[in-house]
Amino acid sequence: MEAAAGELAEPGNLAGVRHIILVLSGKGGVGKSTISTELALALHYEGKKVGILDIDLCGPSIPRMLRAQGRAVHQCDRGWVPVFVDREQSISLMSVGFLLENPDEAVVWRGPKKNALIKQFVSDVAWGELDCLVVDTPPGTSDEHMAVVEALRPYRPLGALVVTTPQAVSVGDVRRELTFCKKTGLQVVGVVENMSGFACPHCAECTSIFSKGGGEDLARLAGVPFLGSVPLDPELTRSLEEGHDLTQEFPKSPAFPVLTSIARKILDGLPATLS
Repeated sequence: MEAAAGELAEPGNLAGVRHIILVLSGKGGVGKSTISTELALALHYEGKKVGILDIDLCGPSIPRMLRAQGRAVHQCDRGWVPVFVDREQSISLMSVGFLLENPDEAVVWRGPKKNALIKQFVSDVAWGELDCLVVDTPPGTSDEHMAVVEALRPYRPLGALVVTTPQAVSVGDVRRELTFCKKTGLQVVGVVENMSGFACPHCAECTSIFSKGGGEDLARLAGVPFLGSVPLDPELTRSLEEGHDLTQEFPKSPAFPVLTSIARKILDGLPATLS
């Protein structure tokens, strides 16, 4: 589905964004926000300037993962100014969580109001120059899902990173996500299998708690790249719960080399102007 030429002529606040990566899944609870956060950090340490757009309206958890909860969002003449989460201002974040008066407040809105907010998030955030914008999307293939894709379509060709967990129930739901990508014309950057075994912090052995290999099998059947298996790792969990940077504070984490490898594979798949 091609965007009209007139739409492409007005890139607005996304004019300086070179690549947009949507993090998708066919279901909730697979760790999309975890993968979005760690992917953004890994891209940052590859020398890229990264933005994160958190439009998981029912569970905006990325501000906590980056220790940015409670920060104020300011206005400029071009719209909202994203929150910078590092001193160098090379990682910027916009989340619906910044707009809630109470972090425990639920977004109890009907579809049209949610879709309007999604469109506003896409058009009214002044990102400036970015190498990559990572978009943490709502779960499933709901109206909000469609609103994200349609709102972003006019600005830039999109790539989708699809997240699953190993067990068959999750893989079945995520298979429908790949169908969604095909129907909406989204290129799939690759599949990531999250929670792929438990990495013991004492003996370093990885035990397959759920099952193993579902994500890799799914990628092979769909004919898309398989980017890696991220284990359940207590150090990764701790870094997210406490808002620490895994890449800096837990460099011996078993998840660290996997996440770095995923980021590099994504960069390798992007045009040479970025890598």
